[in-house]
Amino acid sequence: MASTYEDIKFEIRGKIGIISFNRPKALNSFGGNLIPETIDAFRILNEHPDTIFTVLTGEGRFFSAGADVKGISGMNDTTYKNLAEKKLSLLQRFAYATELLRSMIDHKKVFILALNGPAVGGGAAWFPGIADIVLASDTAWLQCPFSALGLVPENGSALSFAQHIGIHRANDFLMFGRKLSATELEASGMYNRIFNSKGEEFQVQVLKFLENQLEVNDGKSMIEMKRLQNAPIRDQRLVAVVNAVDALAERFVEDAPTKRFAEKKAELERKSKERSSKI
Repeated sequence: MASTYEDIKFEIRGKIGIISFNRPKALNSFGGNLIPETIDAFRILNEHPDTIFTVLTGEGRFFSAGADVKGISGMNDTTYKNLAEKKLSLLQRFAYATELLRSMIDHKKVFILALNGPAVGGGAAWFPGIADIVLASDTAWLQCPFSALGLVPENGSALSFAQHIGIHRANDFLMFGRKLSATELEASGMYNRIFNSKGEEFQVQVLKFLENQLEVNDGKSMIEMKRLQNAPIRDQRLVAVVNAVDALAERFVEDAPTKRFAEKKAELERKSKERSSKI
């Protein structure tokens, strides 16, 4: 099955399973088959008899630029009989994200997020709050411009970020779209460790760190620690995902994101014309 993957890389090295977003030219945005392939890889590793760690990372200089903006800008092309039909269509469209989050929340193995570089939007919001351990390159800043685009904090991130960095910091990050550096995120408790490296060097350091943990710690004990830690908050996180998907669908029913994208596109075109006229 792994050999058929087009938009991720998937490999198992001893007790470590590695899933890598592999759309570097598109900054690992959520296009193509990236999401369904990631879900499938999580399913395989969830039942694998030997692995302890599941690592999610990215190829290239970005971890993920999030949603494909071309897809968002075209979401208002369909004509609906009424608003109920429109919302039902949107909920079906967002179902892939619900299953991705569920597969991560319910994942049995220790989920390691290895942020090889910056992440934006869904790339920044969906994963850090759900991962059990976050290892990051010093280049891995996060930003979620949801409010600027007429969106909402996606897929339960309003809760998962608050659980890690506190409500006030989460509000500042998610409401105002503030860009947070790797250093700030480590200080606030979102990142466990920062490596002063990037690219292949970063990936090598992550694997070495995890292999060292496996040398001194019992794998089953670490998995049981994860289970005990996450069991009381599992339902909270899933409900938060459902609530976020509903809120996001309502924003699209109101056409708020498409209007915002149109305004920003017009603004960029105006600035481009102004620059051209000065040349």
